[in-house]
Amino acid sequence: MKNGFDNAKYLRIQSEHIKERIHQFEGKLYMEFGGKMVDDYHAARVLPGFEPDSKLQMLMELKDMAEIIIVISALDIDKNKIRSDYGITYDEEVLRLRDEFMGRGLHVGGVVITHFNGQQSSILYRQRLEKMGIAVYYLYNIEGYPHNVPLIDSDDGFGKNEYVKTTRPLVVVTAPGPGSGKMVTCLSQLYNENKRGIKAGYAKFETFPVWNLPLKHPVNMAYEAATADMDDVNMIDPFHLEAYGKIAVNYNRDIEAFPVLNAIFEGIYGESPYKSPTDMGVNMVGNCISDDLVCCEASRQEVIRRYFTAMGNMASGKCNESEVNKISMLMRRMGITPEYRKVVLACRDKQEATGEQAAAIELPDGMILTAKSIPLLGASASLLLNATKFLAGISKDTKLIPSHMIEPIQRTKVNALGGHNPRLHTDEVLIALSMLSVTDPNCKAALEQLPKLRGSQVHTSCMLAEVDRKTFKKLGIDLSCEPVHKKKKYTI
Repeated sequence: MKNGFDNAKYLRIQSEHIKERIHQFEGKLYMEFGGKMVDDYHAARVLPGFEPDSKLQMLMELKDMAEIIIVISALDIDKNKIRSDYGITYDEEVLRLRDEFMGRGLHVGGVVITHFNGQQSSILYRQRLEKMGIAVYYLYNIEGYPHNVPLIDSDDGFGKNEYVKTTRPLVVVTAPGPGSGKMVTCLSQLYNENKRGIKAGYAKFETFPVWNLPLKHPVNMAYEAATADMDDVNMIDPFHLEAYGKIAVNYNRDIEAFPVLNAIFEGIYGESPYKSPTDMGVNMVGNCISDDLVCCEASRQEVIRRYFTAMGNMASGKCNESEVNKISMLMRRMGITPEYRKVVLACRDKQEATGEQAAAIELPDGMILTAKSIPLLGASASLLLNATKFLAGISKDTKLIPSHMIEPIQRTKVNALGGHNPRLHTDEVLIALSMLSVTDPNCKAALEQLPKLRGSQVHTSCMLAEVDRKTFKKLGIDLSCEPVHKKKKYTI
């Protein structure tokens, strides 16, 4: 698989562009950081060559002048909101992010709790963090926010919030997820800095949509698919078009919010520094695409994967039909169907031919392999073994893990641990393979092929257990599944 994105160029020009924005103001910039800073796998999938932690790497270029503020909403603390990809609550995710940033040598200035209205859960959370030596600040609810601009831009509005003490020119404001209050934190700080005689600036770092790619470019359409559950829609920025006569792409929420945001800027500064929501952005991703065709194809694959994910969520009762319909509409606009994804057809053919649950993988060089469920192994586990054997040049008839070693594991899973599925999952197969690699050269050779699977495409005939999904993700394999629950007819 070819790269379509120049990551080294991105790290260089993105950090330089942010420095330029800092200098536009009085050496103080609050930058709202949208999306995932540490593990942006969506960007890595649609822009092959983009590293999942590229944004964090970029900040490392600025670490001597940057500090990070992590924002969490009191509402999310109160309802124990979960970050689905990690399965942990937002309050725990704040601490995980803090450890991740500090482990990279970045300075974390503190934690801001927004939407505070005296919630006991937030009071206890603040006490817990302060015992850990973490500075914590409250931002209070403002009646009529964001439309009551006279109240917002007053001592009874932003002036009532606790002033977040920062010491560096670039303050990166990030959060565990959307709706946490990153923007209001930035705006509150602009107001309170201005009261102290500092004309700080505001900028927004949002990877998608890419402002300088066409509205219907597959990369931007893949973003719409990724946010189908949020009703985000990519749009031509009318403010940018009017101000400069140039087309730029933004999304509905920023465009709808800009007049109010502009009024708040005018209330703080006397005039707004920006003429359009696109002006506020600092994203340079579009300037670092090195092979547009590669990124277009990767984006088509992403939209189809998002379609299967939405179908699976609907089958599990986790989403409604509108999300599926929106992605289906995007696929029609792109001229693709689920069968455009080669592994979908290969997997379906394998299941039809064998009558068993099946899986297919397309390796980075385009080679497609398949596997089916057997009494000892699930289809996904069998597929991993088939792929590593193929890459290592081992005969497909060679059994890497003898059945007499698998059967005791199955008995333990069912009899001792109360499991219902005795077949080995992908992670269990890799552990068994690792143990055997000490004495078996074939197992050692197969294990050494795992890095070569990165960038592969997989499709399965049923929805997988979370453990299998996570294994594929850790291996860098892009997964899609038929929206079918696994049939439970197991024997040992």
